Amino acid sequence: DISNSMAFFVCFFLFFLISTSTACDRCVHKAKVAYFSKASALSSGACGYGSLALGFNSGHLAAGVASLYKDGAGCGACFQVRCKNTSHCTKEGTIVTVTDLNRNNQTDFVVSSRAFMAMAQKGMGQDILKLGIVDVEYKRVPCQYKNQNLAVRVEEPSQKPNYLAVKFLYQGSQTEIVGVDVAQVGSSNWGFMSHNYGAVWDTSRVPSGALQFRIVITAGYDGKYIWAQHVLPADWKSGVIYDSGVQFTDIAQEGCSPCDDEAWK
Repeated sequence: DISNSMAFFVCFFLFFLISTSTACDRCVHKAKVAYFSKASALSSGACGYGSLALGFNSGHLAAGVASLYKDGAGCGACFQVRCKNTSHCTKEGTIVTVTDLNRNNQTDFVVSSRAFMAMAQKGMGQDILKLGIVDVEYKRVPCQYKNQNLAVRVEEPSQKPNYLAVKFLYQGSQTEIVGVDVAQVGSSNWGFMSHNYGAVWDTSRVPSGALQFRIVITAGYDGKYIWAQHVLPADWKSGVIYDSGVQFTDIAQEGCSPCDDEAWK
């Protein structure tokens, strides 16, 4: 039974995700942050967003270390980051969106210069840039895309009926996509999609006609199905972005006591 198989997969994947996580997302962490002078270096990164990432969160982008990138499940996650240099920085800091993998473990994030300067007090953006690297605190926060549903971009290699690759964009809330099914609209014959890399999922078994998606996200202490009932039209084309008609509002609970309720002081 495909439903039971999917449920088993979700439980196993979530157990794997939780057991391999090195730290709780929602805790306040202390680390160092550096910056890239060009945001394009982050947009062309391991999540596969390409130039589309430059429109995320006003260009406040970040490459996160492996424990935050999570083999691509962390792509699109949002973090509030503030530097600890009180003579240069605000208490609020700024919010960054993960679009790449940071392979240098000397800092938890490498952010765009725009995001780096956004941590500074008014008129001190250039001063903080001169520091190059700063001590920070950060915590995960829900992503917010006002009036913007989750979107699905059909990737260029896609070709009916042999191959379909899709990229998920504008994922709200504070969750991760851990499973994706696809089926013809009106059909209950769901087929698994594989996690290719970053934000991209694919399948070599492409249903005919218009397509619906069933997305499994981390939510609460378990997984949750989100059903996007009519996403791709029968004449879908590669390179086109389609509105899924849904958006996430959930927050994953990680059971990371005692810091679950740690306040941003």
